[in-house]
Amino acid sequence: MSLDLNLIRRQFPSLNRNAIFFDNPGGTQIAKQSLDRINRYLLESNANHEGAFETSQKSDAVLDEAHRAMSDFYNASSPQEIVFGNNMTTLTLHISRSLSREWNAGDEIVVTRLDHDANVTPWVLAAQDRGVKVNWADFDVEDGTLKLDQLQKALERKPKLLALGYASNALGTINPVADIIQMARAAGTLVYVDAVQYAPHGLIDVQALGCDFLVSSAYKYFGPHAGILYGRRDLLETLFAYKVRPATNNLPGKFETGTQNHEGIAGVLGAVEYFEWVGKEFGGAKKNEARRPALEKAMTVIHAHEMDLNRAILSTLQSIPGLHLYGLTDPNRLAERVATFSFRIGDIPPRKVAEQLARENMYVWDGNYYALNVTERLEVESTGGMVRVGAAHYNTLEEVERLGLVLKRIAG
Repeated sequence: MSLDLNLIRRQFPSLNRNAIFFDNPGGTQIAKQSLDRINRYLLESNANHEGAFETSQKSDAVLDEAHRAMSDFYNASSPQEIVFGNNMTTLTLHISRSLSREWNAGDEIVVTRLDHDANVTPWVLAAQDRGVKVNWADFDVEDGTLKLDQLQKALERKPKLLALGYASNALGTINPVADIIQMARAAGTLVYVDAVQYAPHGLIDVQALGCDFLVSSAYKYFGPHAGILYGRRDLLETLFAYKVRPATNNLPGKFETGTQNHEGIAGVLGAVEYFEWVGKEFGGAKKNEARRPALEKAMTVIHAHEMDLNRAILSTLQSIPGLHLYGLTDPNRLAERVATFSFRIGDIPPRKVAEQLARENMYVWDGNYYALNVTERLEVESTGGMVRVGAAHYNTLEEVERLGLVLKRIAG
């Protein structure tokens, strides 16, 4: 099965504008199914939680369904393991505070230099508060992959926590998360996975991974600005939650502090429904098939198209005179990366490249994209970072070809 890009793109109203969106690693365009859910929520069920009246009851039903949908999206064992929040960063700061209550002076944790700062600084700050040592796992500057031998040595010290990214938002590297989690398990170490960059591109299965926590943000996969945390039920039940006194002690509400962004949560439900639609329209899922199998088929067909984009972008960038591409550049290792590429063109400041592309209605990011440790390690932070091009499955090979033509002009 393959995607009909014309039909896919009709599900994204904002793609009608005269623009090519390669800024997707920083946030994708929103699917019509998500927009419809947001609009419907605000018109039909806009009320606070657990009221005796109709709109409140309808609101609770939508929120419950959203928890079930994200439970299917992550393949969690229960919707009670799904916690909604403002975004990945806020959720991570929240959970880091709860987890670190159980750390003692002299304990250790591990973070990596390949991660987005949202999966680094919250843990570093918590460690500083508790007198805990932070050990760093580095990455290979030549190919952008984690140094697993170094990570193994850090885990041999039996740290309390490993914070790990599923895919790098700067270099596109997909980490061997399942293997790393097994290494951590042997050390008795909890694993917190940042799946923000991986979620639009690949199937997530928290039960198969065996992670303790996993978090993503729906605006990276065609939904609204909202964060969604998976936490192992036994951990969430025993962890102390920072909350107000009237709030429930039951899951998942004990970690969903204050009044949530209900319309945003409804929009997350719509984003999952978009994936479900892809699975049924293009992946061969039957119309009455359960949500999780439909999601699996959606990701299979999405992945196939993105591999074509991945290959095309790599080839295009490698053809540009004077362009230096960071991370994995071996076309035989495309399965180890998502279609996110960072580069520099000679001595041209990345911001200038981004501005020139913007004048051609091509949207890309420049700078460090909050992956500060990456740009520092690559020694490009002080000179403007890198230019980042990232594809989603609604991008086309024609857009990649157009990108190459413009970049060649810029490179001179």
